[in-house]
Amino acid sequence: MAGGAGVTKEPGTDQFAARFHAAGFSVLAFDHRHFGESGGTPRQVMRVREQLTDWEVAVDCAKALPEVDPLRVAAWGFSSAGGHVLRVGAGGKVAAVVAQTPFVDGLVSGPNALRHESVDVVLRFPFIVLADLLRGLFRRPPLVVPLAGRRGEVAMLTTPDALHSERALDPGGRYPEWQQTIAARSVMPMFTYRPGRAARRIRVPLLVVVAEQDQSVLAKPAVRIAARANATLVQVPGGHYAPFLEQHEAVAEAELSFLLTHLSVC
Repeated sequence: MAGGAGVTKEPGTDQFAARFHAAGFSVLAFDHRHFGESGGTPRQVMRVREQLTDWEVAVDCAKALPEVDPLRVAAWGFSSAGGHVLRVGAGGKVAAVVAQTPFVDGLVSGPNALRHESVDVVLRFPFIVLADLLRGLFRRPPLVVPLAGRRGEVAMLTTPDALHSERALDPGGRYPEWQQTIAARSVMPMFTYRPGRAARRIRVPLLVVVAEQDQSVLAKPAVRIAARANATLVQVPGGHYAPFLEQHEAVAEAELSFLLTHLSVC
């Protein structure tokens, strides 16, 4: 299990990991490199290729645990990690995949995100990215931006439902060590990341959870890839973080039922 862009393992997985563990599953939650408790410098830098490698290593690690049946390992991710697990599932190394409010098509989600930002920030952001890249060349710490902000603020996302991230993932400041930032250079490459294209190659059971009013990654792209992959589709009302908020019980029960169905010993 892993969280979305810039989201470390505790805020990104604790709510669901606890439910799965209570039902008898072993859970391995991890931080992508450059974030949280994982190594790697510069910090707060997200590179898709590296994170996909992290997933491969994490799956191999889970399979090697003494209490784990290596033939019954599932991959769970939400948002950008929900896109990553589609790639993992297509690789055939896991027995099932759960993609929760997944980021599946940057060519669709990216322009939608820009619609919720002011023209001033859209015009300024490439220069912020350039400044961050220059800092990298001189081995200086990255120029980071918040994961979420309001329209007119510089942030990775300024969609209305992005503002619910702190309430959903870090209620009451439960995880003070979580840096809710990401390097500016990591944002723009996501516009061309299209993990949903891997869905057709998935040959294992796939559950796609979609929030119908998702303004951050949008619902329609995930619904389309679920149809292409002949996946189990669960749709719930609400925004991007609904599975962590008002729809948590419904989503957790659906995911647990899916895992019990497809990973249980016959």
